[in-house]
Amino acid sequence: MFDSLQDRLQSAFTSLRGKGKLSPADIDATVREIRLALLEADVAVPVVRDFVASVTERANGVEVSKALNPAQQVIKIVNDELVTILGGETRRVRFAKTAPTVIMLAGLQGAGKTTLAGKLGRWLKDNGHSPMLVACDLQRPNAVQQLEVVGQQAGVTVFSPEPGNGVGNPVQVATASIAEARRTLHDVVVVDTAGRLGIDAELMKQASDIRDAVDPDEVLFVIDSMTGQDAVQTAQAFADGVDFTGVVLTKLDGDARGGAALSVRQVTGRPIMFASSGEKLTDFDVFHPDRMASRILDMGDVMTLIEQAEKAFDADEAAKAAEKLAGGAFTLNDFLAQLEAISKMGSMSKMLGMLPGMGQFKDQIAALDDKELGKIKAIILSMTPKERENPKIIDGSRRARIAAGSGRQVSDVNQLVSRFADASKMMQQMAKGGGVPGMPGMQGLPGMPGKRAGARQKPQQKKKGKRTSGNPAKRAAEAQGKPAPSQGGGAGAFGFGQGGDTDFELPKELKDLL
Repeated sequence: MFDSLQDRLQSAFTSLRGKGKLSPADIDATVREIRLALLEADVAVPVVRDFVASVTERANGVEVSKALNPAQQVIKIVNDELVTILGGETRRVRFAKTAPTVIMLAGLQGAGKTTLAGKLGRWLKDNGHSPMLVACDLQRPNAVQQLEVVGQQAGVTVFSPEPGNGVGNPVQVATASIAEARRTLHDVVVVDTAGRLGIDAELMKQASDIRDAVDPDEVLFVIDSMTGQDAVQTAQAFADGVDFTGVVLTKLDGDARGGAALSVRQVTGRPIMFASSGEKLTDFDVFHPDRMASRILDMGDVMTLIEQAEKAFDADEAAKAAEKLAGGAFTLNDFLAQLEAISKMGSMSKMLGMLPGMGQFKDQIAALDDKELGKIKAIILSMTPKERENPKIIDGSRRARIAAGSGRQVSDVNQLVSRFADASKMMQQMAKGGGVPGMPGMQGLPGMPGKRAGARQKPQQKKKGKRTSGNPAKRAAEAQGKPAPSQGGGAGAFGFGQGGDTDFELPKELKDLL
């Protein structure tokens, strides 16, 4: 969603890099580009005005003039101001001292409230709570049935005493849900209310009546990130009519400019608490202003990546896998378990997008096909247990049988077996040497073999007279004495992919890890 904003900001910073001192003209030109970038991203004009004024004041101040690297200091200022626009500190849910905690959802029709209720319910359940979803949207056709389906998928109880489709009183249902939650020992109640195609008095009256009846601890305004400038006016109307306590952004994976959604926090003063970035129930998490600002500036979001890895990888299993790898006993069964864990982390393109500096490869990363992991799993599952334990016994006839069983070509089986052997050798070297060449700090991640983060390592001796490439793929090739790759297409984890003429190639270390 923020690709265009990211591109324009990077373009604005390009002219600053390499300068030892910034003149007022340099700062003015950069601020002008930042202003255009924010306006093109659909950020509200008052927000842009305040943002630019603050950046200009700080950029012309002492903190930049006395900095060792003024250009980086300006980028830091922009990052700080973005964090401020997005809310500053992460805002957590305020749970009631006496259960149940009541969370009410409000917003326009089509913003994704019902689906988000299921996502919120699953998130609460994963965090140790016992939530109950309440169907108070009794006017939209099949809204009650949709919530029941979503609740079943999330594994969360749904309270729906009325059939909906115009039948039932939503205020009475909301009131009854509190007593039902106490009776059934649910500690959180999520009330899904009705939406409309536009702002009207009936909507606000119904929402305010439900609020008065259940006295919610949190009222979350659900807003479609693709709404545009109307998002600010809608948010202000809901703030006046329902007085919500927090904002939830949906459809962050869309291709709209999205700046208007970022303006909501600045205009209404209400924090953004959650963000939804996909259709799956797991595509939902707490909104961290500092991490979002870091993503917009193409500085990555490694903390979220680490958190996802910690959820997906079992620490004990990862340690056992690392020991096996270091000892040369890592098998395709172990690799299959790692693939399953990677799949739990989410989309491959999203994970790569969280790495710093990947903004320049956004088009190629977007072309990655997660189905390729499924094809690799199919090949491994078509092998016998003995073949998975010892891939060296897979001869020509076995490869033909495996290819037929997995619906793939024999060349795909050959590629997987040969790349697994190469990757195993490289990982053994990494385990002995302490990490991935050219990727400092990765050995501390769950599931990544090698020395633990913070372990002492011998300093690398630099060779004189030999220039190293700035391209990670070329560096990896040079380190192994191989010619640098001339074209990419390695979209799949083990080389299966779209192919095609492109100068993009994922670092070999990263592809082999995946």
